[in-house]
Amino acid sequence: MGTENKTKINRLISHWTPGTPSVTSYLNASGFGRDLLVKYKNSGWLESFGRGAYIRSGDTVDWLGALYSLQRQLALPVHAGGKTALELQGYAHYLPARQYKVFLYGPLGLTLPSWFTGERLGVTLVLTRTNMLPTDQAQGFSEFKELGFSVKIAAPERAVIEMLHLVPGKIGFDEALLIMENLVTLRPDVVQELLAGCRSVKVKRLFLYMAERCAHPWVSKLDVSKIDLGKGKRMIVPNGRYNAKYRITVPADREEIPA
Repeated sequence: MGTENKTKINRLISHWTPGTPSVTSYLNASGFGRDLLVKYKNSGWLESFGRGAYIRSGDTVDWLGALYSLQRQLALPVHAGGKTALELQGYAHYLPARQYKVFLYGPLGLTLPSWFTGERLGVTLVLTRTNMLPTDQAQGFSEFKELGFSVKIAAPERAVIEMLHLVPGKIGFDEALLIMENLVTLRPDVVQELLAGCRSVKVKRLFLYMAERCAHPWVSKLDVSKIDLGKGKRMIVPNGRYNAKYRITVPADREEIPA
């Protein structure tokens, strides 16, 4: 290998973030063409990570490292949210330390690259495409640091709303309520802003029902009159008990919150 190629491969490896893949289009834009990448692969410096991405030889990449590349190299509007974001921030401490089901959220129409698969990353990926919440509310997001990099995740206030969006289809009612019980330190101003911008009447009513049931102190600081709770009834679960205050049907063994 010539001196110039040695310099280029050294630059590539030294600037590579360990534990993350690099996307081919990103590498091409950084001056590493297809032929050169194939040469590095054949020389044992790189390994293919599905079609359209590479990893450093011998490196181990999990879903967090792959998400990093989606966000930083492809600038895709996808983040870890819902139950996964709450788990990462310590609000689901009764769950195993590492979940095998990862909840990701993005806008309607989002397409992920073919190399980003649960089978390759060793998890089950649950991608929810929704415009239920605005994406331009900076307070609704946080950064999760993992070794030498960080990824964008939902802050607890946004994450719980995202989680409730999947009740009861992909998240159980009791599981969601148990996690809600841990959320004693939510920021009421952030909750207020997110609920005001939330487009799902069902989620807003369920959020307020659970938060009030858990008797969290921050609930009293919310101005519910500025949150559109819509009209009519909403069924959370079939054959349940009707809660008159929030006009939702919850599991029959749940204690009614007085109107």
